[in-house]
Amino acid sequence: MSDHAPVSDWVHDFDHTDPRWTENPYPIWEDLRATNPVVHTERFLGCYLPTTFEAVKQISYDTEHFSSRRVVVRDVRPEVVPSPPITSDPPEHKPAKQLLLPPFTPDAVKKLEPRVRSICNELIDDFIEDEGCDVAARYSKHIPVRTIARMLGIPEADSDRFITWIHQILELGIKDQEILMQAVQEMSQYFAGHIEYRKKNPTDDLISTLMNARDKNGQPLSDVHVLGSLRLLLIAGIDTTWSAIGASLWHLAKTPADRERLVAEPELMPSAIEEFLRSYSPVTMAREVMKETTISGCPVKPGNMLLLSFPAANRDPAVFPDADKVVIDRKQNPHAAFGLGIHRCVGSNLARMEMTVAIEEWLKRIPDFTLDPAGKVTWSEGTVRGPRQLPVLFGKPS
Repeated sequence: MSDHAPVSDWVHDFDHTDPRWTENPYPIWEDLRATNPVVHTERFLGCYLPTTFEAVKQISYDTEHFSSRRVVVRDVRPEVVPSPPITSDPPEHKPAKQLLLPPFTPDAVKKLEPRVRSICNELIDDFIEDEGCDVAARYSKHIPVRTIARMLGIPEADSDRFITWIHQILELGIKDQEILMQAVQEMSQYFAGHIEYRKKNPTDDLISTLMNARDKNGQPLSDVHVLGSLRLLLIAGIDTTWSAIGASLWHLAKTPADRERLVAEPELMPSAIEEFLRSYSPVTMAREVMKETTISGCPVKPGNMLLLSFPAANRDPAVFPDADKVVIDRKQNPHAAFGLGIHRCVGSNLARMEMTVAIEEWLKRIPDFTLDPAGKVTWSEGTVRGPRQLPVLFGKPS
């Protein structure tokens, strides 16, 4: 377990696990961006952070100098645990990603929408008669958990187990190698059991889709490949969307003008979703520097990691006017919430649909809500940023 000293100089000694970064990173990013397009810290065995949209874009498209084999910045660099395609570099990346595209097309996602609406309303039924609830605990986290479980063909009843693993891998595991590896091992054992079952009892779910897939040589995928992709789908399919839904509802709870406008003008929902994605982008990835190069005029050297902050890029005023304002009818919004380059998120259509449905169904039934002044909003500490506690009150407080 690693305890980090507090940061006293963000420009030369940044730490994305510092509580101040976790609670409110926006002024930190603004100060860093005003200083340098790429900053460096000796923490995490050496790590760079691009602070501008242009720098993040340049790195995202450069697979020669930057590897995706490690996608999390941590205090140690243990053996790589493959989770294709997100940890794959060319030429292995393209065929691994193509295998996952069909279940995430707009048409395939559209077929899931009725079930997602049912899930949202089943959850709301459980607390709508109360005076309020913790939105993160009772609503936002369960929607993607149950949706991805349905796609994978695994029991929705195992949701709590999935949430525990994600918390251990993406938050606790950032600083504790033992917790991380235990969660990865448990998840792998869980999916291995499902793979063995499907070898004798084929199904039409996403696990069987991967098992039936063939690599570029026409051979079945190895169990290691299938397990890695399943771990990725479970983690990426849950935590990012959970965080995005929670952050969107957090914004609407504290911004009555936007909430009332969305209720009155539901046709604004598509642009609002894109703006929530830009403003509260949940995902920060990482790259490993493999060859010396320069980014926006700044030298970067191999042996270092690089924190690829899509959220910071999406707050760059050089690309987004009024970048720190949430403008739900923003016309031009080329955000990078789903990443850039070859690793752009394969599940973007699913995430957009889940966010849209979750907010639509909530506003239909709970159009008036606010943050609970007696409660505390807390945020995740790992590579995905979103509310972990979000207490709200239904109706205006007396």
